[in-house]
Amino acid sequence: MEINRLLRKNIARLEPYSCARDEFKGEASVYLDANENPYNGPFNRYPDPLQLEVKSKISQIKAVPVENIFLGNGSDEPIDLMFRAFCEPRIDNVVAIEPTYGMYKVSAAINDVEYRKVLLDDRFEFSADKLLAATDENTKLIWLCSPNNPTGNSMDETEIEKILLHFQGIVVLDEAYNDFSTRKSFISKIGSFPNLVILQTFSKAWGSAAIRLGMAFASTGIIAVLNKIKYPYNVNILTQKQALQALENASTVKDWVDTLLSERERLRKMLGKLNIVKYIYPSDANFLLVKFDDANAIYRYLVNSSIIVRNRNSVSLCYGCIRITVGTPAENDTLVKTLENYR
Repeated sequence: MEINRLLRKNIARLEPYSCARDEFKGEASVYLDANENPYNGPFNRYPDPLQLEVKSKISQIKAVPVENIFLGNGSDEPIDLMFRAFCEPRIDNVVAIEPTYGMYKVSAAINDVEYRKVLLDDRFEFSADKLLAATDENTKLIWLCSPNNPTGNSMDETEIEKILLHFQGIVVLDEAYNDFSTRKSFISKIGSFPNLVILQTFSKAWGSAAIRLGMAFASTGIIAVLNKIKYPYNVNILTQKQALQALENASTVKDWVDTLLSERERLRKMLGKLNIVKYIYPSDANFLLVKFDDANAIYRYLVNSSIIVRNRNSVSLCYGCIRITVGTPAENDTLVKTLENYR
């Protein structure tokens, strides 16, 4: 795959900002390169711009080489960088499934790039042929999310591979919720598909939304582009330290996932007994998409009861639906008891 053919011309020509920490690896005894205050360590020092210690730990857990990993300020950073690197404003376009995670569309608008939506079917599945039919010579990116948000289902693997094989641009597959799914991640396929970018996050299964750390896995060529255009110190030292601590406790994350999967099933059964619930969609994520007889009224009722859920009533194919995150057993019980008292 010829990356330069897809890059914006100004990005291909760009001379990236370089700091001494990019040129020097390891620990020095004296740092006099970055005009830092020598006092108040360790917070006086700029963080590792390439987060190599964190990437090394991620590499061990994910079985992906360090050079195939990019870390960003949440997944929103690599989402934005993909537009900035590959999409010429007012010329290029991207194609995405609909409904899906809203930041793809927002980033397209921010970067002045046409965003083409292709509606899922009534089972929330996509057709590779329909997505490919929506592309043209100026389509640089296709956005997929599996398990999808807000629908909760995993996308058909055969259709994903068909897109990867036939699309001449880059396919971004957002796997933010993959830890909750029985489907295997596509992360092992980045060596087979040079046009594949996988997004994952510390915000969901890892219980670390507050530290804002997103991961992108891709070919060395694409990772080099993302590193070229990111801000020099995009992941702060506090985030890096907390990520390392989380990575040392990967077994705890597995326990959390197991508990949430058990609670997801328990919550599904409890909600299914309520008369106000019309349908609960299958989920491979840590949330349930639930159709109610009056989603807007129930949403307002829950808000007034100090319970915050996500009203998806106005989203394509989600009329009457509320997205409910799986909480602790006590939180889930409180939600159901509150809904039992509705009306």
